[in-house]
Amino acid sequence: GTAIAEPKRPFVAILGGAKVSGKIDVIEALLPKVDGLLVGGAMACTFFKAMGLETGKSLVEPDRVELAESLLDRAGYRLTLPHDAVVSTAMDNPGGAHATKRDDIPADEAMFDIGPETMKSYARAITSAKTILWNGPMGVFENPPFNEGTLAIAKAMAEATKAGATTIVGGGDSAAAVAEAGLEAAMSHVSTGGGASLEFLEGKKLPGVEALDDK
Repeated sequence: GTAIAEPKRPFVAILGGAKVSGKIDVIEALLPKVDGLLVGGAMACTFFKAMGLETGKSLVEPDRVELAESLLDRAGYRLTLPHDAVVSTAMDNPGGAHATKRDDIPADEAMFDIGPETMKSYARAITSAKTILWNGPMGVFENPPFNEGTLAIAKAMAEATKAGATTIVGGGDSAAAVAEAGLEAAMSHVSTGGGASLEFLEGKKLPGVEALDDK
């Protein structure tokens, strides 16, 4: 059939962006297939809320907290949330940016990027994987220093590609971040449409991912 042969494992997906609601289809499609699902971006805060953590002024989708809870239950150890966060009083207050553990987000501040420990552990997971799919930024990458998490992911993916992994970047924001980092050519496949990641999962052929078809 048209289904792509099993992707080489470990198969890791990194999902970011502001809202869980925009990624539900992707998460549902990925959960049964991946060895690891790393979550970043503001959407991590809806999961934090589901865990009963203080999220301060971070963007949280109250009507998705229950869904986040059920995803955490079903995913078990495969779903990884940021261990720490870069927070500030406001997006346009980069000078106030500081890192904090995820269970220590101040009530009057918001998460605008993944923290340094998370950048390191996500990079380790990426560089030890054989197939990596990335959809959505880790923070507000248009506002440095809240671009550091996204850049760390882009660099780790470039490293993984060099080591022989297949890397797929789907989604306008991730593609823009990769271009900004000058790393477009360092990925196996970059698509500006977020749908590309879903098409890949559904087994539709994408240029550059035939390498996955090991027949």
